[in-house]
Amino acid sequence: MNARAGAFGAEQGSLFDTVPELLGTAPRVRKTKTAEPRAFFGGNHGVSERPEQAYVAPETLPALRARLLNTARLRVRYLVLAFVAFALLAIVQIVWLGLNGSTRSNRPNAGTLVPPRGEIVDRNGVPLAVAYPAYSLYFYPQAMDGTGEFPLVREPDVLARELKAIFPDMDEKAVAKKLAAGKGGYLRKRILPEEANKVWALGEVALQSPEILDRHYPQGRLAAHVIGGVADDGETQTGTFGMEEALNAHLIDPELRAIPSELSIDARVQGALEDEMNRGMKLANAKGSAGVVLDVDTGEVIAMASLPDFNPNRVSQEDVENVGNRVTFLRGELGSVFKPLTVAAALDAGEITDLTRVWDASPVTVGDRVFEDYEDKGPSLTIPEALAYSSNTVTMRVAETIGGEGLRKVWLDLGMDRPVDIEIGGTSQPFFPKAPWTEMTTKVAAYGHGFNVTPLHLANAYAAMVNGGIMRPATLKKVAPGEANPGTRVFKASTSQRMRQLLRLVVMHGTGRNANAAAEGFRVGGKTGSAEKFIKGRYSPTRIISTFAAAFPMDRPRYVVVVALDEPKVTHAMAGRTAYFNSAPIVGNLIRRAGPMLGVRPDNVRDVDVSEFEYLLKGKR
Repeated sequence: MNARAGAFGAEQGSLFDTVPELLGTAPRVRKTKTAEPRAFFGGNHGVSERPEQAYVAPETLPALRARLLNTARLRVRYLVLAFVAFALLAIVQIVWLGLNGSTRSNRPNAGTLVPPRGEIVDRNGVPLAVAYPAYSLYFYPQAMDGTGEFPLVREPDVLARELKAIFPDMDEKAVAKKLAAGKGGYLRKRILPEEANKVWALGEVALQSPEILDRHYPQGRLAAHVIGGVADDGETQTGTFGMEEALNAHLIDPELRAIPSELSIDARVQGALEDEMNRGMKLANAKGSAGVVLDVDTGEVIAMASLPDFNPNRVSQEDVENVGNRVTFLRGELGSVFKPLTVAAALDAGEITDLTRVWDASPVTVGDRVFEDYEDKGPSLTIPEALAYSSNTVTMRVAETIGGEGLRKVWLDLGMDRPVDIEIGGTSQPFFPKAPWTEMTTKVAAYGHGFNVTPLHLANAYAAMVNGGIMRPATLKKVAPGEANPGTRVFKASTSQRMRQLLRLVVMHGTGRNANAAAEGFRVGGKTGSAEKFIKGRYSPTRIISTFAAAFPMDRPRYVVVVALDEPKVTHAMAGRTAYFNSAPIVGNLIRRAGPMLGVRPDNVRDVDVSEFEYLLKGKR
C-alpha cells in the first residue's frame, strides 16, 4: 500500500481499523518524524502524525465473530420466548372465557346496553315480544304558565277535533271533555314518531310526547294466550299472565335479559292452528274453541290456541273476558275421547288379551238409569269395532273388568286429579270423583263422563298412550336435544303399540274418517268425543263440547293434536254438531298444513298395519 492509500485508509477508516477498537487494543497515536516525498507541485516538508501499527493476533477475528453470533442468537431466543409467552397468555384467556362464559357481570355498567326487558321468541327465533322506547301523548296543563289555569291555546273541542284527524280511532268527545276539565294524564299510551311530530306541529305546549318503555308484540294476536301481557307504568314492566309472567325474573335480569327466551311454540304451526280453528268455529257457529299441538317425545307445546282471542298490543274492554286460556282453563266432560284410554288400561292390566273377542253391546243398567249406544251396531262388538263405532256399552263393560280402583289409578297416573303441570298460570283444578269409586262412577268415567278436565289434560294422556307409554309434563319452553324430561311410565310399550293400530283404525273406518279424508297420507289416528255440558245440575241436550284427539304419523307418532269446540251448532255449512262433523275436519286440515312444517310429509306407502282388525268391520258400516 502506498502512502496515499495509507493516508486515505487512515482518514476514511475500515472494518479492520475498527476491530482493535472493539477489542480495546487500538494503538496509541504518537508523533513521529518521517520523511515525506516532495510533491511534484511543491508542498510542505516536515513532521507528519501517523498511527503506530498495532499487532493483532490471528485468532482475534474468529473469536469476535463467535461473540457477535452468540449475541444475535441470544436476542432471537429472547424474542421467541416473548412471543410464546404472549401466545400462551392469549390461549389461557380464551379458554377461561370459554369455560366461564361472558364477562358481562364483571363490568360496572352490566346490562346498560341491552333492552330493558328481554325478548321472547319462538323455537325458530321469530320475535313474539320485544321492548323498545316509544312515544306517548300526555296532557300536561301546568306546561303553559305553571298554574294550569290557561293550559290551551285552542278551545278543547277544536283541539279534540284536530287530534281526531291525527288519530282516527280516538273518542273525540271523551278527549274534549278531558281537555276541558284541565286534569293532566295520558290521552294515548302509544303513538308513532310521525304522529308525535304532527301533535307537536299543533303548537299546544300542554300536549307533550314523552318517551315511555313500550312492550310490543310484533305478531299481533298470534299466541296471545301463551305470551300473556305486562303491567306497564311507563318506566317498568312486570309480567301479569302467560309466559310474560312465568319468565319475568329472566326477562328483567340485567345478566340474562340480553339472551332471548325461547318458547317451544312454532309460529308457523301456531298460525295454521288458529286459522283452522277460526274457520271451523265460524262454520259451526261455536261459542269458543281450544286447540293444542304437542310433541309426544319431549312434551313441548308446538302450538296452543284459545278462541276468541285478543290483541295483546291493545286490550280493549270487550277483550277482557277472552283473556282466559281455554286450553288450560276450560273444564268439561270431554266424552268418548277417553274410550281408547280405558281400553289401554284394560290391555295393560291383562283384562283384554284377545281383540277379536266378542263383547256384549246391549244397553247397560246401573240403578235406575239405562245407558245405550248413540247408534246401535248390533248386540255384540269386538274391541276394534267398539272404538271405531264409539260404543258406550262395551266400554262400560271393559271398565267393569278393570274395577273402580284400577281405572281410578290409571286416571291418577295420567294426572286427571290435579291442575296440568305447565309454566303458565290460570290452570283449572279438575273435578275428580273421590275414592272409592262406585259402579256408576266407574262405568261413566270409562267413556269420559263424571269428571272434568281441560283439553291439555287430554293431550298429555294421548301423548303417553302413543309414545311408548311415558307420561311427560307439557312445557312451553324449548327443550334442547337430549334434555327432555324422562317422565314416568304409565303404559307398557306393547300396549302403546297396540293402541296405535286401534286409533288408526278409528280414523280409517270409524268416527274419525273426516280427519283422514282431510289429511290423506299423514297416517292420522284418533278418536272423536261429543259430550253434553253439565249445567245447573243436569245435562243439557242442546249444548255440547265436541272434541277430536289425534296423533300422527301413527307408524312413528311424533305429535298429538287436540281440538275442542264449545257449543257448536247445526248450520247450513255443518250437517251435525258432533265431533265427526266439526272437530275432526279441523284437525285433518291442520295436519295437512302443519305436517310438512314439522318435517312430516304425506306417504301413501308407509302406514300402521291394521289388516288383522279390518276384516272385523266388514258388513258393520
